[in-house]
Amino acid sequence: MEESRDGGWTLVTRKPYFGLPTACPVCLPVYIYLKFGRCPFNLELNSSYPDSDQIPYIEGGTYVAYNNEKGGVIQQLKQDGVVDLDSEFSSLPEWVSMKAMMSSWLADAITYELWLGSGENSAKQIYYSDLPWVIGKVLFVKQVYDVKQRFHISKQNAEKKEEEIHDCAKAAYRALSAKLGEQDFLFESRPTSLDADLVGHVLFILQALPEDSVLRTAVLEHENLIRYAERHRNDILNSDPSSASASNFQPPPSAAQTSSSSKPKRKPKREKTEEEKRFQRKAKYFIGAQLAAVLLFLSLLGSSSKVDIDEDDED
Repeated sequence: MEESRDGGWTLVTRKPYFGLPTACPVCLPVYIYLKFGRCPFNLELNSSYPDSDQIPYIEGGTYVAYNNEKGGVIQQLKQDGVVDLDSEFSSLPEWVSMKAMMSSWLADAITYELWLGSGENSAKQIYYSDLPWVIGKVLFVKQVYDVKQRFHISKQNAEKKEEEIHDCAKAAYRALSAKLGEQDFLFESRPTSLDADLVGHVLFILQALPEDSVLRTAVLEHENLIRYAERHRNDILNSDPSSASASNFQPPPSAAQTSSSSKPKRKPKREKTEEEKRFQRKAKYFIGAQLAAVLLFLSLLGSSSKVDIDEDDED
């Protein structure tokens, strides 16, 4: 592990909830990966830009790695020699196939379940609870629409698509459960990014999704996956407080308390990199851009509804 130039790292994620250090299913594996790599870091929470695909990101000195660049934060950390847990395994065919399952089948299953399969509450708590209700509601509807477009879901094929997504996830759980057995890690006796992905995935399902979730039911069929995730959860949240301490991540009783208690501690000012300046410029226009997108989205829906009504009148 390589130290940042100013001697410390800062991981920026979405806020904690559901008893997790960060409730975001994309942020959580990065948090766990850094813990597995024994990389000390400070945790900063960002609830201002729920639609930003740059979160999570990690920074230290002049170094910044964003989620939406070069394969994501973990891939950049490996490529740049910051912390690489996969060097001994990443060329193994079995490791590659399981990594592909995690990044496709299981990632798709989480996306589907969060936005289409388990109601609005989980997504609201993770992304929109700090926003005005109207904006949060409209952004949720917009995201649901985007997910349907991504998976090519229509009224005619919705049931079939849901079945396909869940069947792929169940097949992945069977394969991962068989590979894990009663070991502490998937490959030999040390963690890899695959373990970070799987632990984060299982913990998110168990703690963030409702009890009637199809994915939750599917995971509960594999007791060794549950024991594995819970064991590492306890180790991670009880780890050395010199990094991000577990005691800081209790789920807040209210959104108002979250806003006041989870403000990140500011580090001494330093000159920002070009990437950080670009991110801040984008952030300033986030709300305006989203409102414009929402208005356009609603106007298109209105136009579509009017066309449907006109066609019905003609009939």
